[in-house]
Amino acid sequence: MPLYDNPVLPGMHPDPSVCRVGEDYYLVCSSFEYFPGVPVLHSRDLVHWRQIGNALDRPGQLPIPADAAASGGIYAPTIRHHDGRFWLITTNVHRGNFVVTAEDPAGPWSDPVWLDLPGIDPDLVWDDEGNCWCALSGTRLARIDPEAGTVLEGPHPLWTGSGLQYPEAPHLYRIDDWWYLLIAEGGTERGHGVSVARSRDLRGPYEPAPHNPILSHRSTDRPIQSTGHADLVRAPDGSWWMVLLGTRPQGHTPRFHVLGRETFLAPVRWVDGWPVVDPVAPRSEASPGWSPVDAPPPRDDFDRATLAPAWISPRSRPEGSWSLTERPGWLTLHATGDTLDRPGHTFVGRRQQHPDCRITARLDPGTARAGLSVRLDEAHHYDLEVADGKARVVARIGPVRQCVAEVPVPAGPVELTVDLRTTDVLPPTVTSAKQAAERRPGVGATGPDTLGFLVTTGSGEPVTLAELDGRYLSTEVATGFTGRVVGMYVTEGTAAFDWYDHRPTGGEPVIAGG
Repeated sequence: MPLYDNPVLPGMHPDPSVCRVGEDYYLVCSSFEYFPGVPVLHSRDLVHWRQIGNALDRPGQLPIPADAAASGGIYAPTIRHHDGRFWLITTNVHRGNFVVTAEDPAGPWSDPVWLDLPGIDPDLVWDDEGNCWCALSGTRLARIDPEAGTVLEGPHPLWTGSGLQYPEAPHLYRIDDWWYLLIAEGGTERGHGVSVARSRDLRGPYEPAPHNPILSHRSTDRPIQSTGHADLVRAPDGSWWMVLLGTRPQGHTPRFHVLGRETFLAPVRWVDGWPVVDPVAPRSEASPGWSPVDAPPPRDDFDRATLAPAWISPRSRPEGSWSLTERPGWLTLHATGDTLDRPGHTFVGRRQQHPDCRITARLDPGTARAGLSVRLDEAHHYDLEVADGKARVVARIGPVRQCVAEVPVPAGPVELTVDLRTTDVLPPTVTSAKQAAERRPGVGATGPDTLGFLVTTGSGEPVTLAELDGRYLSTEVATGFTGRVVGMYVTEGTAAFDWYDHRPTGGEPVIAGG
């Protein structure tokens, strides 16, 4: 039996929802303030995934205010297949809940049908009579017409959970003669967990499982934390599986996670009519039907007609801000804002998917101010940029913005590199701050990682400008729901990027991001 490694979708892929059609699985995740929204991924074995599109890839589908705060936007989609169509319901926190549909999950998806239903984390399910129901955080249930966007009944309360905070992420399943209600509880931080209840009637009352939560890693030393927000799926061989979010915090207490909440996979067994899930392991046995996919090359040479679906931008990507045809084989970016510290800038990036990785881009800055940025939000980012004949590293941490290093560079293309390396928790033999400093001079040895910034000109050797502590680009410092995104930007004039290379350096497999 082959083994698979968790997470099956590393990097910022939170709130996963999955459905199966025949032998094909389709999965969607939250995308928050990023455009395009709601990545859609395909697999034949729940382990190997390839992004095939984004459900919200047109500006009219994704109205996000230009000044929307980070971690706004799209929350917790649910994907289902019913009556020959794919249905996706989700929340735009700036406007409400809506439904989009598609014949092909790769798209195009329809324009939104808006629902007058408050709450987040909506779910879709159809009963035996063909009625469509929507469950929401709370947990509440409403009968709806998903094509007209009308609420026909409710919402009615269903189950408040086991008493922990934030009962949310409801999913309803008809299994044999029971309706099962799966929810998340405890908040999406370290106290996260999965609980379940069941009823003979969709409207309830619901009986909680005697062993709730059926999954939680709270108050443990497991390397995977914050486990919750799950969805169930049955494989063609009859086995059951759960996709869920989790984090991989690193470093010393309180430990820091920088990649955001990722998608994990766990087997499910049924005991006395209840789902049972063992703790989520970093490595487990896969189900039959092992079906690897070819990973895309780590380097994007920008020689396609369109950007690959894995490329994302904060809030929007105006047509005039980027081009693949203006300079064939290059991604040309035009400045739309003069700083990364406020919304409205030109930025095209990809999720950081591996704790240890190296990201390099070849930039022709011309007379522009442009570079490579590692961002969590407008107040937390490290930038390696070129302007006025100099390469510099700029750190924005909360209210502080500072240039930490600068070197002259000749005119013409340069290669910009960010080298992200994890650091270990201090071993027992390191007992003093002095020893810690000597172990890694100038770097917090208990942080989650170290970010090195290098520049290469012509045929010369890379020059390291700075090494910065990764804790300041972590969720524990910045707060919010997202993870790091590493991308190309321009804040003055026009610049062009020849290629972008993103590859793991810590032995992890390359994920087929599209």
